[in-house]
Amino acid sequence: HVQLVESGGGSVQAGGSLRLSCEASGDTWYRNYCMGWFRQVPGKEREGVAVIDNDGSVAYADSVKGRFTISKDNAKNTLYLQMNSLKPEDTAMYYCAAHSSCSGLVNGIATYWGQGTQVTVS
Repeated sequence: HVQLVESGGGSVQAGGSLRLSCEASGDTWYRNYCMGWFRQVPGKEREGVAVIDNDGSVAYADSVKGRFTISKDNAKNTLYLQMNSLKPEDTAMYYCAAHSSCSGLVNGIATYWGQGTQVTVS
């Protein structure tokens, strides 16, 4: 059984920073999967934020480029999202996800999803 557990969300003022973490349980499969962060506001479609492939290559949504950084620590089975210069429009529930390919994940197709962590920027 595989689980993704997010943490690190909270409330912050505009211009502040937060770091989200997503700890993956299970096997070393994690190291071979594309991992990513998504966010969703009630009543709106889920939005892809950032992805990182197993070779370390990354991609970001235009809305977060230059402000957010995705990374992962394979030794800790943990995915991170460093969020700087936060804006009120970044307010959302943030989810981590994993899939066998980034081509699927960037289209919102994921094998595994976390339960989400709320980020509120005022």
